[in-house]
Amino acid sequence: RGGKHLHLSLVANPSHLEAVDPVVIGKTRAKQYYTKDENRTKNMGILIHGDGSFAGQGVVYETLHLSALPNYCTGGTVHIVVNNQVAFTTDPREGRSSQYCTDVAKALSAPIFHVNADDIEAVVHACELAAEWRQTFHSDVVVDLVCYRRFGHNEIDEPSFTQPKMYKVIRSHPSSLQIYQEKLLQSGQVTQEDIDKIQKKVSSILNEEYEASKDYIPQKRDWLASHWTGFKSPEQISRIRNTGVKPEILKNVGKAISTFPENFKPHRGVKRVYEQRAQMIESGEGIDWGLGEALAFATLVVEGNHVRLSGQDVERGTFSHRHSVLHDQETGEEYCPLDHLIKNQDPEMFTVSNSSLSEFGVLGFELGYSMENPNSLVIWEAQFGDFANGAQVMFDQFISSGEAKWLRQTGLVVLLPHGYDGQGPEHSSGRLERFLQMSDDNPYVIPEMDPTLRKQIQECNWQVVNVTTPANYFHVLRRQIHRDFRKPLIVMAPKNLLRHKQCVSNLSEFDDVKGHPGFDKQGTRFKRLIKDQSGHSDLEEGIRRLVLCSGKVYYELDEERKKSETKDVAICRVEQLCPFPYDLIQRELKRYPNAEIVWCQEEPMNMGGYQYIALRLCTAMKALQRGNFNDIKYVGRLPSAATATGFYQLHVKEQTDLVKKALQPDPITPVIP
Repeated sequence: RGGKHLHLSLVANPSHLEAVDPVVIGKTRAKQYYTKDENRTKNMGILIHGDGSFAGQGVVYETLHLSALPNYCTGGTVHIVVNNQVAFTTDPREGRSSQYCTDVAKALSAPIFHVNADDIEAVVHACELAAEWRQTFHSDVVVDLVCYRRFGHNEIDEPSFTQPKMYKVIRSHPSSLQIYQEKLLQSGQVTQEDIDKIQKKVSSILNEEYEASKDYIPQKRDWLASHWTGFKSPEQISRIRNTGVKPEILKNVGKAISTFPENFKPHRGVKRVYEQRAQMIESGEGIDWGLGEALAFATLVVEGNHVRLSGQDVERGTFSHRHSVLHDQETGEEYCPLDHLIKNQDPEMFTVSNSSLSEFGVLGFELGYSMENPNSLVIWEAQFGDFANGAQVMFDQFISSGEAKWLRQTGLVVLLPHGYDGQGPEHSSGRLERFLQMSDDNPYVIPEMDPTLRKQIQECNWQVVNVTTPANYFHVLRRQIHRDFRKPLIVMAPKNLLRHKQCVSNLSEFDDVKGHPGFDKQGTRFKRLIKDQSGHSDLEEGIRRLVLCSGKVYYELDEERKKSETKDVAICRVEQLCPFPYDLIQRELKRYPNAEIVWCQEEPMNMGGYQYIALRLCTAMKALQRGNFNDIKYVGRLPSAATATGFYQLHVKEQTDLVKKALQPDPITPVIP
């Protein structure tokens, strides 16, 4: 009405009540970043809640508690609670312990305006007051619309089954529109003719739009904001791009991320880490996981991309491997080397932030953030992969299925520390099997596998990887940006590999120089499968067993192979489990025509990659006439309810046994006797 333009974004919302709350807040924060809205007055989140869900769903509390955190604040959200005084069939006395459904917001000392929804002008006044509060004090505010639900929970529901007295009153109660019309007529401010004219105008608009909707054919482009112009849908095939970086850029950013100001006094342990990193960059050898990750972030930032990493304890890293934010041991001053890569660098160009102790809320926030602009690498890291199931609704309803349901792409990266180190059933598994089970690729059909295109990955709902080298991790992160489509990336991140002496890469594996180790026929890029490192030729008829594995168990297998001087077993690492690398698997099957095929994993048989891999490996073998399902031998733990044993000695025995079994001279017993 004031002549100003307003842009409204409606975020797709599943029936899982309140799950969308942190997604909206994350997207709002991203809009503020991209529009340089530093005062947070030009972009605002509005959340519409139900009375039962506002009081009952824990994610409401998680979202409210993000509101004043430095890297999650949006300058206040307006919460509008449609308070029907009944939740489906549950009365308030059964649905909450507090007097008001909005009492959870008292934890923030947020103002809560309770208003009679039958008083239209009072509702307008309360909402204007809420908006002014938000713009003035930059904090959350709640409007509680005390109203009623005229009909049942849905079109065919009968509310009188459970609330007979309430609905007897409602049936005889005039609507809010009728009450307001009567009030205006009695005041003499409008006539019946004026009211009829307004009603006719509104009904006409609604009918015209309804008729137009019958001929509407949805297009994927309609759902993408202007930032996404030029990005491809699965029907528009995308070419693969290389992810290697010029050596001089690697050296320059490597120097920047391994130094700190002259008078800065870091902890001596952290100082030693940075000195080692500087030496790695100088020599070009022994680059570990933490430095490989930092190089990925740094090179993306200098290319002009926004990088955001958040989660519990991510600044230091749960396992003290990242140290992206340094703390002066005398003054407490903080310094982030990745904020000082280029002159006049935007302080938020690289953002790393410890989050509140929340999975559901924070993962939802980062998902919303990632949906705003494709030219950003947005990462959420779980403290341990085991804890990610606290955000299972986000994986099920948004991340795995969002593109299929709502045509919305996201390049969100999820890091889930995973691996069997003897830490027990709560600190061993990122539940790899769940992510693979939710993958939508057909296990019985080998897709088109053109080496220069990525039709397979575009048609899949997401990517699941279990990477074993710093260089490959570097490339899989950069691959998220260097392509013209977006897919979520689930990473089973390492724990003990962070400091494993063999889990290192040379700087030449990161660059784009032809002839260097990372450069293959197409260029330098992420390796979906890493072949055996014994220097085998294209045809090795003397190899009796091909062991396929994924993740850190490779290093234990390789160590045992060297120790036992086994020469007739090849070990290949499946770095990308989903979508399945049929072409590279078949290449290895052809290389070892006489080999027994083994899948080796640390996880129990009913977990890990086995169920997913076996079906697709069988399809690849059948196409080459190499046998059937029973020709795939399994080596790993037996089926189990718990992810891992709680006894360290038993863990060591199980791990030793499975590694030795994978390399034993005798044939391995088939899964099906």
